[in-house]
Amino acid sequence: MPSRIVISEDLWVNLPEGFGNGRTVVYDPSLVGDRQRLLRLGPDTEALIVRNQTRVDEELLENFPNLRIVGRLGVGLDNIDLTACQRRGIPVVSARGFNANAVAEYVMACLLQHVRPLFRWNEAVRRGAWDRMAAMGEEVYGKTLGLIGIGDIGQRVATRARAMGLTVVAYDPFILPSHSVVRDVGVALISLDDLLRSSHFVSVHVPLTDTTRHLLNGPALAKMREDSVLINTSRGGIVDEDALAEVLVNFPTRFAYLDVRSTEPPGPDDRLRSLDNVCLTPHIAGITVESSHEVAWFVLTQVMEQLEGRKAMGIVP
Repeated sequence: MPSRIVISEDLWVNLPEGFGNGRTVVYDPSLVGDRQRLLRLGPDTEALIVRNQTRVDEELLENFPNLRIVGRLGVGLDNIDLTACQRRGIPVVSARGFNANAVAEYVMACLLQHVRPLFRWNEAVRRGAWDRMAAMGEEVYGKTLGLIGIGDIGQRVATRARAMGLTVVAYDPFILPSHSVVRDVGVALISLDDLLRSSHFVSVHVPLTDTTRHLLNGPALAKMREDSVLINTSRGGIVDEDALAEVLVNFPTRFAYLDVRSTEPPGPDDRLRSLDNVCLTPHIAGITVESSHEVAWFVLTQVMEQLEGRKAMGIVP
């Protein structure tokens, strides 16, 4: 009988002692970069645990004929062919919500870092400068934050932003005016065009699909304020990076915080890397000590529930 569990990407925490309940566990984050070695492990594998780089597609599933469950360490599903999994009766467990707080705090950190860049002034003081006028910042209070997508993460950003005195607007065709985030939190639902034109900060919280790919293209980016700040913690493909680079060159008063990129990691010819009005981080918005433990615990626990004959929680519908 198949008795192997394969973990092809980093858990970011130690593998719990005794995990697998007697099954062979192959925990090797280098597998994500060695497709053929991963496929060779397929025939005797009943559970596969991935993050966002391992492609769970038709080819992989054909090589994993005894696969019973896929665990996704995170929430994005663009690397998993859900239709192919469903056709084979293979459930996919996603850690929805377990890193949402980390992402929301990352977005708030971007807002505060932008208006009060303390590290920059710290460096100036250490060089001997004491220019209080030059170090004068701004406040987020009273400014407008536009959320593109207001699901689990977007709603958490909204509650934090409202508590800090920002006006929050959102574009999300799947949210009704009766939703609690509108009536109780005070988020105004508006069109994408109006959001781009009015928002000081624009934060992206939609999945990457055929509909959202390059949602923020050249014409869309051109509608944004000349002092606007774009924050993308979702997926790189939602933003047309070539168009964004052009906008940032032509409007140096604009700024972008990019935690995700179309290609990860980006190549050596990455144009955005040379621009001063961009802050780049290596896809870590959802990764904190706390979220890593919660995500790993949930996915590992639910994979074992399914393998032991009990229905897992968190199965993607």
